[in-house]
Amino acid sequence: MTVSRARRSAVTRIAGSILAFALVAGCATPPPADDPEAVAEWEQVNDPLEPVNRAVFEFNRAADTYAIKPAAQGYRAVMPKFGRDRVHNVLSNLNSPLTFANDVLQGEPDRAVQTLFRAMLNTSFGLLGYADVAAEAGIPAHEEDFGQTLAVWGVGEGPFLMLPIFGPSNPRDTVGLVAEFFADPFDIAMGNMGREWISYTRGGMTGLDKRESLLDTLDEIERTSLDYYASLRSLYRQHRASEIKNGRGGPTKVLAPGLTGSAEPVRNDELSQRAQ
Repeated sequence: MTVSRARRSAVTRIAGSILAFALVAGCATPPPADDPEAVAEWEQVNDPLEPVNRAVFEFNRAADTYAIKPAAQGYRAVMPKFGRDRVHNVLSNLNSPLTFANDVLQGEPDRAVQTLFRAMLNTSFGLLGYADVAAEAGIPAHEEDFGQTLAVWGVGEGPFLMLPIFGPSNPRDTVGLVAEFFADPFDIAMGNMGREWISYTRGGMTGLDKRESLLDTLDEIERTSLDYYASLRSLYRQHRASEIKNGRGGPTKVLAPGLTGSAEPVRNDELSQRAQ
């Protein structure tokens, strides 16, 4: 319990420092109003911390080159695709409670029911998620996070951030990341049982699973990019905009829990613009 509290306290301090720095930087002076092209470019990029972000990016790139990527390549080499798919299934199933909660908070009852049934089927008949029997039954998988929920509630993304190890982000998604770190039911249960090592193992395997799945994609992006950093920044924003919209184009209206009164509809095209 002491280790768990210390770890969470450290994460809170680090995240708070990053967000405070981002908020201060977000107030950086834009180009003169009489230079519309410069203003448009500044608004499009929305990266007032670019020098710092690029430095963090180079650190991440070195860590990836010498540690993370080789680990992912080794994982792919020694673990057959069948095994990697089963590991991914288990990790995805463990994330179901967070996805379900965010489905509900986003006002998506159909997707919440879908997530619930997937978790029930895969946990029982799929041996704790080892087999994705829900997909075989025609119930597709999807993931939601609190960063997406905040976007649906109308919270702007803020300036672009490059987090150490975690990579591309923004203040809104960083808040979501920290919130889920504290609210994850599985991690809470393991902490209460004094088995934090299981949570650490899960976190490590989640990172390994994600990096392995992106080996070919990131290699291709790096190979074809004139500016790898700028390409990842742009692709991250596009990817998040797509996740927030859930592939739909109609208006979305969600009132955040605890708020009263009317709320203006938040259209998905507006969410896409915010994510750019």
